[in-house]
Amino acid sequence: MSIDRRKTALFASAAALRLLLFSAFPQLAELLTGRAEISTPVTSFKRLQEGVFLYTHNVSPYDGGVFHQASAAVVPSCNHVAPLFLPLFALIPAAFFQLVTAILYVLVDLASADAVIRIAHSGAARSSPLFSSPRKDIKWDELAVGAAFLFNPFTIATCLARPTTVFSNCAIVCAVAAAVDQRPVKSMLALASAAYFSLYPALLLPPLILLCHDQSVGTKSSLSNTASKLLPFFLGSLTWLLATSYVLTGFSWEFIHSTYGVHLLLPDLTPNVGLWWYFFIEMFDPFRAFFLGVFWLHLVSYVGGLCFRLRKQPLFVLTTLLGIFAVFQPYPSIADASLYFSLVPLYSHIFPLMRYTFFAIATVLYATLLGPAFYYLWIYAGSGNANFFYAITLVWSLGLSIVVGECLFAVLRDEWEVDRPEMKGKDIRRI
Repeated sequence: MSIDRRKTALFASAAALRLLLFSAFPQLAELLTGRAEISTPVTSFKRLQEGVFLYTHNVSPYDGGVFHQASAAVVPSCNHVAPLFLPLFALIPAAFFQLVTAILYVLVDLASADAVIRIAHSGAARSSPLFSSPRKDIKWDELAVGAAFLFNPFTIATCLARPTTVFSNCAIVCAVAAAVDQRPVKSMLALASAAYFSLYPALLLPPLILLCHDQSVGTKSSLSNTASKLLPFFLGSLTWLLATSYVLTGFSWEFIHSTYGVHLLLPDLTPNVGLWWYFFIEMFDPFRAFFLGVFWLHLVSYVGGLCFRLRKQPLFVLTTLLGIFAVFQPYPSIADASLYFSLVPLYSHIFPLMRYTFFAIATVLYATLLGPAFYYLWIYAGSGNANFFYAITLVWSLGLSIVVGECLFAVLRDEWEVDRPEMKGKDIRRI
């Protein structure tokens, strides 16, 4: 009962903080809604409002090339996946639109936190059927992990800005939570919802199937049988969502080019914290298709290598891929980084093995503080140029890459010490 009270107090304080910021500082929410660090062309709340406006006036939301988001949003909760369609946004009275959406985003944040707490409670990060860390006794309390997510400044800023990334992030953590709770079908449904929103979560399918298989190892089913059973649920639910969008957009497949085509072809080069936009601004058109393929191949190539090398720890593969996506996907934002940072505390047992923790944290903080200043110098003051902002996004990407690399090194060292226990606590060098 004491844990329930602590959890209730945690959720109540997190919700109260968000609602207080929404009500007491409405200008702050409006400011964050337009920030390039949070809102991208494929997740912006303002563009969502534009789509709702066009829909309510019997115009396709994809006319005009502004709205690039899915028309059938799916919001996963702790126990089910509930459809929330674009027409429901249109039914919200204009006078209450800001209030209702604020409450909705707060609830989605709480659902995400509940999923993170369930993942931490399972202990799958420290001990699984195929691997048990020698440091598994070192752990954060599950509510501390939830608090790290709920009170992360990146998470709070994302909630105030209300990008649709919040929904895809919620779907991803709900998919992982369902997998560790031995609910593979719900895991596939939630991942299909995330892939429907953002496309790139589809790359999480291989490690998620591995996680579902490992958690149900008692069934003595082979990996191929598990994959053959789960793939139809993923593909079927994704097909249903696409068919729903087809109906909502007036029986037209136009939305595919306006949503997933934007991810794949990068026609909108609005500045963000990623690496793609500046590179393709400077790219000559004859080479554009080639480098689009190279960039996407680079992103996809991590999936197979990590699944093969870290086969015994699919949950860590999922976590690492989320960190890689926060750096290398076409339209990243701090919302993607906040999702990765929310799962890193699950591996508190490897923190003592990290080498450059201070440098990584300092780099991320440096980019966080100077990013808005450099953007202001470029866009508003006119005393800088695009190189100012792109330079600080490179520092941001460097900081995230260091965190991802440090976690990967620590997990590999932890695995190595299982095979070589006599080397525990000793320094190692590459010869």
